[in-house]
Amino acid sequence: MPAPALVLASIASVQMGSAIAAKLFDRAGPSGVVWLRLSFGAVIMLALSRPRLRGQSRRALGIAVLFGVSLAAMNWSFYEALSRMPLGPAVTVEFIGPLAVAVAGSRRALDAVWVVLAAAGVLLLTSGGVSGVTADGVLLAALAGFFWGCYILLSQRVGRHFPGVTGLSLALAVGAVLMVPAGLVGAGSRILSGTVLLGAVAVALLSSVVPYSFELTALRSLPSHVFGVLMSLEPAMAALAGVIVLHQHLLPREYAAIACVVLASAGATLTARRGVPVVAD
Repeated sequence: MPAPALVLASIASVQMGSAIAAKLFDRAGPSGVVWLRLSFGAVIMLALSRPRLRGQSRRALGIAVLFGVSLAAMNWSFYEALSRMPLGPAVTVEFIGPLAVAVAGSRRALDAVWVVLAAAGVLLLTSGGVSGVTADGVLLAALAGFFWGCYILLSQRVGRHFPGVTGLSLALAVGAVLMVPAGLVGAGSRILSGTVLLGAVAVALLSSVVPYSFELTALRSLPSHVFGVLMSLEPAMAALAGVIVLHQHLLPREYAAIACVVLASAGATLTARRGVPVVAD
């Protein structure tokens, strides 16, 4: 597959995984689904990467642990938001985190335009009539965006210490361990349900294994700015997955909000200074 097609397939995979996860909330709760997703993802990724910890410094291992904390917090807050609002708006609000990373520290007037455009998108989501968007859902999605920004910054540092997907594998394992108490409380005895377990495996594959594999392959030949622009389509893909899988129909105002954030993210990526992190999943 051409590299751009791999990125688009990765985006679709992530959002389909989120939609399937939302279908499991009634059975295992958001916390239970997060725990199962991270656990199955960790098992699969550890088997693929077979990380070697011997010889790694305490600093490197500490960064990997922080990476895992941010990953667990990002997924937990996003799934909690997803249980309170539609998929498209949830991802739109969450996307403010990566966008903030992309324009952080900039004093250029053009970057202020992207910030204002993104803010307009969030205001469109939180004003006027509602179609399932709640205040606590927006706050949780914004929290997920904060941890997504932390995740992006930490991923760069993890990449300097661990080859390939080793750092991600360790982070998934750390996140799975951290989510054990909340996961057990959220899922309870329903964690033994075959439907829940199969669904969680599908979510782990669609939201972690498949997209990371596709993105790593695509980045070998795709310029980072093109990758970032393509990733900016994620809120729009989330809205589409919400319509197809969850039958979530949004208001025109909410589609306009999603368009604002997509344009802001794409614009910030295209005009980003060299060395500034771009949006990454």
